[in-house]
Amino acid sequence: MARNDTYDARPPRRETAVGAGAQLLLLLLLGAAGLGPVGWVCGLAFATAGWAVLSRALRRARLRRFGPANRVTLVRATLVGGVTALVADSFASAPPVPVLVVLTAVALVLDGVDGRVARRTGTCSPLGARFDMEVDAFLILVLSVYVARDLGPWVLLIGGMRYAFVAAARVLPWLRAPLPPSTARKTVAALQGVLLLAAGSGLLPPAADVGVVAVALALLVWSFGRDVGWLWRTRPSRVRAAAVVPHGEPRAEEVLRPVRAA
Repeated sequence: MARNDTYDARPPRRETAVGAGAQLLLLLLLGAAGLGPVGWVCGLAFATAGWAVLSRALRRARLRRFGPANRVTLVRATLVGGVTALVADSFASAPPVPVLVVLTAVALVLDGVDGRVARRTGTCSPLGARFDMEVDAFLILVLSVYVARDLGPWVLLIGGMRYAFVAAARVLPWLRAPLPPSTARKTVAALQGVLLLAAGSGLLPPAADVGVVAVALALLVWSFGRDVGWLWRTRPSRVRAAAVVPHGEPRAEEVLRPVRAA
């Protein structure tokens, strides 16, 4: 979440390389704890894809410095890579649940740190916000896959809803408009990881797991439904605004981007 003119002068590509190295080190530690071939393949795939996507985004943003908030998000991404490896391996063998819970819990706690760091240091940026959002979304997707093993495929609706929204926005331009800030939206998004972790920890009875995940899904449906309703109701005003844009300037639907985090 950092601008390119404030903090540490090390080039961003060095930061991403360090992140990839940290991911490999975490996989080695998980391997010592019993991580199998499936987990290794998925963990390495996550590290490779994450490094490639982040490096490309940094080049496009022309960043010269990575910044403290992005470093926190990179740590979270590394932890999510470990969680991904453990969840993938759980389909082949019993996962070390305490390790999975600890990695996930730390990643969820750090979710509230990078944003605060960015605000306190004045280094908020669109790239940092998108980086944070994608890490959050992928963690929720992975956790929903893990919990769905025991509770059924309906849990995948939680992890897939944000990606379905982004896909719909590609064909429905009115879904691409920026949404107004919402404490309720942020709270619901934060609860998804907490409730899925609670259901996947094995600490609750099966009936409680179902109830916890059902609450998470209901809150998410409400949050998405409220935002989609707002975007639909305000669509006419955006269409009128686009119609009066002077010739040669980008149309409204060309500059709007999906910003729905969860």
